[in-house]
Amino acid sequence: MKSKILIKQIIVLIIILGIVLFLIIILDFISKNKILDLFKRNTENSMLSDTANVPVRLEIPSIGIYAPIVYVGVTPDGAMDVPKNPNEVALYKFGPRPGEKGSAVIDGHSGYKDGKVAVFDNLYNLVKGDKIRAVDGKGKVITFVIREVRKYNPSADADMVFNSKDGKSHLNLITCTGAWDDIKKSHKERLVIFSDRET
Repeated sequence: MKSKILIKQIIVLIIILGIVLFLIIILDFISKNKILDLFKRNTENSMLSDTANVPVRLEIPSIGIYAPIVYVGVTPDGAMDVPKNPNEVALYKFGPRPGEKGSAVIDGHSGYKDGKVAVFDNLYNLVKGDKIRAVDGKGKVITFVIREVRKYNPSADADMVFNSKDGKSHLNLITCTGAWDDIKKSHKERLVIFSDRET
């Protein structure tokens, strides 16, 4: 008789401990999720705040460009990556932003596949003295004036496109140009627009 009572008490104790353990796990899960939600909200707010101070749009009124800016790094072979969308332009995220000292670099598509219109299709029409604008998330505009338009072989040294040593702010634009190379699946030249921040 006593052994049956003892077994019942042990079973009840195990059930109570199981319920307590279950409640502890549930409460721990809820509190962690609250912390994660809070962290997520703070991160999103921080990102929104950062976005307000970084370029989000490129404007070149003389050729009708008003394009959203995305940020890219490098491809596996070490070249600057390109935007996925032919209507976007891409800022090299490992370099300075437009308005900072040094050469900010933005690239975009032209002569896109299947005859689709691309953002830099008319970039070749730019001339010295034309203006380029970088607009941030708060609407602040930084204006650059074109200094030079130059074509490069894709294998040429691009150091002067990405680097400057004069302590000034530059914005350089890159796109493909020239005949299509079926073997390399690329255009044979690069068009580079060099510009300096307007003073």
